[in-house]
Amino acid sequence: MLISEVRLHPIAVADAPLRSSYGRHAPYALRTIVELKTTDGITGISETYGGERPLAALEAVKDLVIGRSPWDLTGFWMKLGERGAREAAGKGDDRSQTYLVPGENPLDQHARTFAAIEVACLDIIGKAVGLPVCDLTGGRARPAPAFSAYLFYKHGGGGGMGGDARQDEYGECLDAPSMVRQCKQMIAKYGFEEIKLKGGVLDPDQEIDTIRRLRAEFGPKYPLRIDPNCAWSVETSLKVGESLVEELSGGGYLEDPTASLEGMGAVRRGLLSKGIETPLASNVATTCFEHLHPARNHDAVQVVLSDPHYWGGIRNQQHLSRFCEALGMGLSMHSNNHLGVSMMIMAHAAACCQHLSYACDTHYPWQTDQDEVVLGGRVPIVNGRVEIPDKPGLGVELDYDQLGRLAELYRKIPLRRRDDEAEMRQHVDPNWRRVLPRW
Repeated sequence: MLISEVRLHPIAVADAPLRSSYGRHAPYALRTIVELKTTDGITGISETYGGERPLAALEAVKDLVIGRSPWDLTGFWMKLGERGAREAAGKGDDRSQTYLVPGENPLDQHARTFAAIEVACLDIIGKAVGLPVCDLTGGRARPAPAFSAYLFYKHGGGGGMGGDARQDEYGECLDAPSMVRQCKQMIAKYGFEEIKLKGGVLDPDQEIDTIRRLRAEFGPKYPLRIDPNCAWSVETSLKVGESLVEELSGGGYLEDPTASLEGMGAVRRGLLSKGIETPLASNVATTCFEHLHPARNHDAVQVVLSDPHYWGGIRNQQHLSRFCEALGMGLSMHSNNHLGVSMMIMAHAAACCQHLSYACDTHYPWQTDQDEVVLGGRVPIVNGRVEIPDKPGLGVELDYDQLGRLAELYRKIPLRRRDDEAEMRQHVDPNWRRVLPRW
């Protein structure tokens, strides 16, 4: 069995005006659906980042994929690595996401591209042998991985534009009381048992207040975490860490409060000097295996937020799990805007990683039923968990009517990359720039 065709489907998905330190989300998020067809008539699928750069990277490797066995993933990685090294030459060596949103850093392009192809190949293999993807890679550490409620400050609106606008399920949420309301709605609908707040948007005192109100509302049985995406100085990070020592205890963490591993290490040392052992987590400063050694040496990161989409796929996620366990580091999973195919990629990856210490992030509640590309509708989240179906491969198939509609939408809109700064300047403040640290 050989891969005979690569089909790439760039799509646009309605996205609410969520806020982060990067700025404001556009009315549409961009994704790419990948199909690999084989000479045996099996089709494997995956989902990855969207827009011009990720799409061009996938187009560029078609010649390495067509004619290859889906089992030959090591050979494909080696070929792709050789090409990636040549393309990365002269582009610098900062693979962090400090300044570039996920999917836009050219230095992790080969890992992202490989991941998209690897998952589709694993979907093919699973369908060929009649096994779910997570069972191909050694079996399940857990049958239904846990995900967390991912809260965002947001402006009014549910995403989309004009006649394509979506219903605003959560309304405007730009203060602590509205964020508590948002969380109550999300937990009532999905049953999440852990809570994460995307910070770096309001004055730190207001975000401290939000976390405190969440703890008062839900109690200590719901672990809390906050992620300002490097918006704070070391001094402000220490202030927040001291202020929230109780609220972030019991399974919570402080994520990427400041920029760089050196900055994170300074925050860690400062907190420890005050007897505060709140773990620091990162998906910004740690994005590849080369970051693990300096992260540990600086004692900068105690919880690595992985992501199979840019760490190089599900098998690399398993390798990362073993590394983190050996290094005494915790492990969870980062999220980006995504649909049901990506939701299942994350669920399979989480299911087969033994050393998963915290519930994973997911943006899935922020996308709508109207935009789902999975045949049969949305992937269920029950009691905050996604159960791995007893089906071969990823366990989901594409709804080609939906896929065609979202592909047509992509062709119609002008967006070709994520630019949260531009959205802020257009809708909030014409002079807004992402400044680090902001506080």
